Amino acid sequence: MPELAASSPVNDAKEQMPTMGFLDHLEELRKRIVYSIIAIAVGFFACWGYAENIYQVMQRPVMDALARNGLSAKLVYLNPTEPFNLYLKVGAMAGLFVASPFVLYQLWCFISPGLYRHEKRYVMPFVLSTAALFLAGGYFGYKLVLPQALVFLIGYGKDFQPMITLNEYSSLFLTIIVGLGVIFEMPILVFFLALMGIVSAGWMWRNLRYSILVIFIIAAIITPTTDILNMCIFAAPMVALYVLSIGIAWLVHPDQRKKRAEKNS
Repeated sequence: MPELAASSPVNDAKEQMPTMGFLDHLEELRKRIVYSIIAIAVGFFACWGYAENIYQVMQRPVMDALARNGLSAKLVYLNPTEPFNLYLKVGAMAGLFVASPFVLYQLWCFISPGLYRHEKRYVMPFVLSTAALFLAGGYFGYKLVLPQALVFLIGYGKDFQPMITLNEYSSLFLTIIVGLGVIFEMPILVFFLALMGIVSAGWMWRNLRYSILVIFIIAAIITPTTDILNMCIFAAPMVALYVLSIGIAWLVHPDQRKKRAEKNS
């Protein structure tokens, strides 16, 4: 059928790749960064009025861990500016999560000029899946990783009187929540690498054992505790995401797309 052949991925792949000069790339990057900063700023001001309520949710894991060890469930601060700075951090973090779909869309807008026409149809799946994975990573860190780490750390030092400051706890919270949000973006990274033919499902599968070793090394580095349980809690979703990424690489790799196009033609 001529119409089908005209719109097939094989023919689309023959079209000229869009070209942009180096300065054009820099200007496009600057524009997307400015839009993203504005979106995060809007999210920050939208969440600023709820910073105290958001902090009540943030502090729940450490309050529960202190209570479970029979300790005073209260954080301290060493500088009069710390509470104010804390609420600034809370507003910024909440603003980042609220604005994340728009920020990720800006990322897509920066990448898309280098894609073929048939590849640009992935825009909505990209934005939705990227935002969902980022939020899922943050939620996983909040509900499982952070509580387990705090119970271990506070329980390990229960013979001493803890003096946990607002600044130290908020830094730990942001490291785990945002860090896991970024780690959960692994399938998206593999999606683009496979789309451009840089990696393939076969290559990822052949290097599975080495990838698992690297994952556990990364988990050992980023986990806030030294026990094996927390390292495994960090590593388990990363291994699952890697296996999921193998399937994604198989679906979007150019060789596989070409085979499916030839089969349907």
